[in-house]
Amino acid sequence: MTDVEAIRSFCNSLEKVTEDIKWGHDLVFSVGEKMFCVTGLDQTPTSITFKVTDAEFEELTSGEIFKPAPYVARYKWVLLEDANAIAKKELEAYITQSYGLVKDKLPPKIKKQLGFL
Repeated sequence: MTDVEAIRSFCNSLEKVTEDIKWGHDLVFSVGEKMFCVTGLDQTPTSITFKVTDAEFEELTSGEIFKPAPYVARYKWVLLEDANAIAKKELEAYITQSYGLVKDKLPPKIKKQLGFL
């Protein structure tokens, strides 16, 4: 079962991750102050939002499980309303990919400060 604590534990296992609460009820995970994963704190089932590749966005959002994420779909973010709708390993792969996509777009100065360069 994937819940907020499992998501928190996995996200915090990635390098240089910070977390904070935004919008009153969303737990946000960031790298270099840029979000890569958001999960609802008080929701059942647990929802999760993250960034995917351009090609994946079209494929995923044309199916039944993923939806374009409100407010950030134009940046290729998807919403999974039930984190248990996919296998834990698949979810972890998407989170890791989102982290990498966001980390790779960080300015060189921030990458250097974080020790990525």
